[in-house]
Amino acid sequence: MLKKKSLEKIDSKTDAIVQARRYLHNAKETLSKSSIEYERYTDAKYVKEAAGIAYLAPLMAIDGYLIGKGISQEKLPHSIEGYFIAIQQHIPLNGKLRAKLSTVYENLHILAYYRGGVNVTMFKEGLKCAKEIVDMLE
Repeated sequence: MLKKKSLEKIDSKTDAIVQARRYLHNAKETLSKSSIEYERYTDAKYVKEAAGIAYLAPLMAIDGYLIGKGISQEKLPHSIEGYFIAIQQHIPLNGKLRAKLSTVYENLHILAYYRGGVNVTMFKEGLKCAKEIVDMLE
């Protein structure tokens, strides 16, 4: 079971959304340090860094949503599997959200962060889904 990285303490849904948007902004800034050649980023270091930051944004937004629903900090999910379970149990009409979180997990966390994928389309799709999750939960 994969553990998520430790995030800042979130006190409210609003705080979580603000922080999630900050993470997305920071990820874009980091990614901009790598140039693009033949539809691939040229510096995997910045892509990995940006992917790690961007991946945390939707998790933070989900945490904020759950806190807004009365879930305590201690009961927030600690793994991607836990997030999928929490979505299923606490967020109504969650098919679209689950699909977007799967794309974020696959494209940003697994392919870009862990495996060093540098394809521009792959990364941008993951980033787009991360932003859409944050927007959905706002």
